[in-house]
Amino acid sequence: MNKTRLEAFSDGVMAIIITIMVLELKVPHSADLAALQPLLPVFFGYVLSFVYVGIYWNNHHHMLHTVKHVSGGVLWANLHLLFWLSLFPFVTGWMGENHFAPLPTAFYGAVLMMAAIAYWILSNTLIHEDGEASLLAKAVGKDVKGRLSIVFYATGILFSFFYHWVSLAIYVSVALMWLVPDRRIERVLPPAK
Repeated sequence: MNKTRLEAFSDGVMAIIITIMVLELKVPHSADLAALQPLLPVFFGYVLSFVYVGIYWNNHHHMLHTVKHVSGGVLWANLHLLFWLSLFPFVTGWMGENHFAPLPTAFYGAVLMMAAIAYWILSNTLIHEDGEASLLAKAVGKDVKGRLSIVFYATGILFSFFYHWVSLAIYVSVALMWLVPDRRIERVLPPAK
């Protein structure tokens, strides 16, 4: 099966996720700066989630450049990832509207962790499809960064019940870890013509 439909569908879903998230930013009914202050937690959540969706979009794009075709298993693994990403607007809004209260912050971390697990499943499904000698297998290797992310998310979830600001710092740290350009896939791809 050709991978272009998978890429186009995934791109569309991620664009819709970002659009839904921005719609959660309600316009204040006052024209002064003080009216923006209650929106700061929602805006911070939006920025963090926007960065996360951007990271997933970027890495998903790079990952699919390493494969030639996709199977039904890959399609389902991709839908699994998109399911967790589609929950970003809900948990982002819930966390922001409640000023990073423990339970919404824990749920936010849980959705981040499940998205990371889903991405790992998709990556491993693609590797299984193309074989251990595939470009993706060479690029990902032992995927230390991906495994550490899951551990950090679990830690952030635990901290959210005691020190929710620490959990937010962990979530931001993981985003920063992935925001730094990951050249693993670019190193194994042949040069562009």
